[in-house]
Amino acid sequence: VLAREEVQKVLRALREPRFAVCLRLMYHCGLRVGEAVTLEVRDIEGRQDPPRLHIRNGKGGKDRYVPLASAMLKELRGWWRTHRNPKLIFPSPPSKRERRLVSQSVSQTSQPMSVASVQQVFQLARVATGIHPEATTHTLRHSYATHLLEEGVSLRQISSYLGHESLDTTALYTHLTAISEARTQAALNALYQPPQP
Repeated sequence: VLAREEVQKVLRALREPRFAVCLRLMYHCGLRVGEAVTLEVRDIEGRQDPPRLHIRNGKGGKDRYVPLASAMLKELRGWWRTHRNPKLIFPSPPSKRERRLVSQSVSQTSQPMSVASVQQVFQLARVATGIHPEATTHTLRHSYATHLLEEGVSLRQISSYLGHESLDTTALYTHLTAISEARTQAALNALYQPPQP
């Protein structure tokens, strides 16, 4: 699990907008990289209150809904306006060969950005920022779960957002951190009543 400052450091290092928005969304919603790159326009339910993402066919073929902050929704809409692909949020840019043969733009491509490209860009940002050498794109998912838990979101809700059937699975994602340990200590101190003489 990365500290919040480490997450922000690595996300700030991203210069290419498609990767920056994709990786910010992965952290913001606890998405797997494959779920993020295949996200479709129809999956953004921005008129719901609160806004949410519909994750279709996640791991195990399950659908789920994940809440979305208004600022993240605005960022996704802004990113989409740069390419206006009718289906995909993160379309793959056409190859040089495709551009030579046909004047194809990102708005016409039917292929999503590749998982490998997102993973590679994350690794480059990780190296550039010097954060934990074993951090991967999946680390953002672990960090999302842990940071939500630290903010007081229930384990059951986090489990639902991650698409887990069992709370035991979610508990594996939520490692004890200094912040949550300090909160536990503060709660214990508040609960403790010294014996009366």
